[in-house]
Amino acid sequence: MRDRWMVSCLGCLWLSKELFYRVVPADQAFSDKNIVKSSDDYAGIFRFRLWWCGEWREVLVDDRLPTVNGRLVFLHSQHSDQYWASLLEKAYAKLHGSYEALKYGTTLDGFADLTGGITESMRLRQDPTSCSRILSKLLQMTSIITVNVQSTTQSRSQSDKLANGIQIGLNYRVYSIEKVETYGGEPVQLVRLRAPGLVSEYIGAWSKSSLEWDEVPPTEIERLGIKQMAEGEFWMPYADFLKTYTHMEVIHLDQETSKDEASLRNKSPWNVRQYQGSWMRGVTAGGCRNNADTFHINPQLHLLLSDMEEVVLSLNQHAIMDPRVIGFTVYPVLKNTDSIGKSFFKKNKSLINSQYTNSRQVSQRCQLEQGAYLVLPTTFEPGQEASFTFRVYSNKALKLRVIDTTPSLSKSAIMKASPIIESKNFQQYEAVFLQLADEHRTISAFELQELLEACLPNDYIKSCATLDVCRQVIIAMDKTGMGRLKFSQFKDLMFSLKSWQSTFKGHTKEKTGILKAERLRDCLGDMGFQLNNEIMSVVVLRFMRKDGTLRFGDFVGAILHLTVAFSIFDKKDPLMNGSLKLNLSEWIKLSLMC
Repeated sequence: MRDRWMVSCLGCLWLSKELFYRVVPADQAFSDKNIVKSSDDYAGIFRFRLWWCGEWREVLVDDRLPTVNGRLVFLHSQHSDQYWASLLEKAYAKLHGSYEALKYGTTLDGFADLTGGITESMRLRQDPTSCSRILSKLLQMTSIITVNVQSTTQSRSQSDKLANGIQIGLNYRVYSIEKVETYGGEPVQLVRLRAPGLVSEYIGAWSKSSLEWDEVPPTEIERLGIKQMAEGEFWMPYADFLKTYTHMEVIHLDQETSKDEASLRNKSPWNVRQYQGSWMRGVTAGGCRNNADTFHINPQLHLLLSDMEEVVLSLNQHAIMDPRVIGFTVYPVLKNTDSIGKSFFKKNKSLINSQYTNSRQVSQRCQLEQGAYLVLPTTFEPGQEASFTFRVYSNKALKLRVIDTTPSLSKSAIMKASPIIESKNFQQYEAVFLQLADEHRTISAFELQELLEACLPNDYIKSCATLDVCRQVIIAMDKTGMGRLKFSQFKDLMFSLKSWQSTFKGHTKEKTGILKAERLRDCLGDMGFQLNNEIMSVVVLRFMRKDGTLRFGDFVGAILHLTVAFSIFDKKDPLMNGSLKLNLSEWIKLSLMC
């Protein structure tokens, strides 16, 4: 199995005891005295806690571990009486669906799942000056800093190590950077690190047995705690640190997560704001900026910074088995900003564009001025569904909120037919209408269906001549409550259908007669309906077809249902308070009408 990344994650978790016991509760054991059949305390069940899809989840597993010839075949301890690592791996495999799936994991994902924090990776050798500044800053924060050597060749095995004893592929935790004064008065900058588990000892400059320590005064040795160093702990010159390690992988923890961890006490906690949302086809799954016509329907997050600040933005998707290609884009905006439409994104240039990848998490560190920003987390392709968590970590106070459209109706979708329209078509309509009408010259939904099938010119338009649509036409246009239409109302319907067809056609760019669900919001907007994401999700759920599109009949149905909903609310709220009070009978009646 190629889940050796997990060994590195568990090793670093073991070094942070309080975080370790959050994941591996201490009140459970796996020992011979518990396995006795007569024991009432042992049930063969172990529980673990993992950060999964934006929340801490408890995972239960039994005590059966896969073996071959009596030997454990997956992750196991060198000590035969320790099984927590094997059992934790089993719990992790349970969430992923199989042991096989673990080979696609990464160290960064593992750190996030075991700590609940966000992670970022930096190349140490690419920009040593910047890394030094960031490292010094991170050591003051509630962040767990690890470094490793990533091999450039595929032929190396996990047991390979450098000449100074540092093991390739293993994460070493960084605890501090200190300046040491020697007898000669020359300051030396040292980094304190610790290796997880029983690995080869560091044997380079300033190692435990190095002669360099003879040049350091006893007061400095006592200050650094050289004689009380823990197992696997060592000091390394900062210059050698940069030459040795290739990558720095960091886990940022919020105040709640880090408060019990002894190694992070007295450090400045991160200010964290988060939003949990989803990309829903036709509602909030607009794709990346390449999709100019649908990009604006993605979730829009308003970020407000009270001061210039370096922040870490992190997007985590919850699609584990079938990950999407995800990323995010940031724009500067005004402080009091409502939902922003398509034209803004076509006219304005983005400030930050993250990388797009199918990783579970995409993070980016960026320097932002004081002010307001609009963040759009997206999938790369439109129409792809998944839930996600977006988090912002900062040293200073910040605000994050989702912005959405306030539902409103700017104009009536059903229009009055112009009095001057007395064309031959309407005369023909009237002749057929009178043939189907009763003695009061009115028709029901059933006659309306026959009339539309006779009068509408082609199958594209006739898709609205269904009984369900005709019933909704009656509910929307009948003012008497008798469930019948007059010819004047039928004329209004035909006049409106022509206008609706023109609007519908303007949004069906790829194929006439078929509207992509991602364009439905703008299409309804042209009809006067301003809808928020909650309403749009119901509209799409009700009218979208299996292929993610709508036909003209579906569009007409949506218009009619929304027309009835807005009309009912306006009648029940004459003082425009924005809320209604209904009894059960009224609620059932009105919900059936919509």
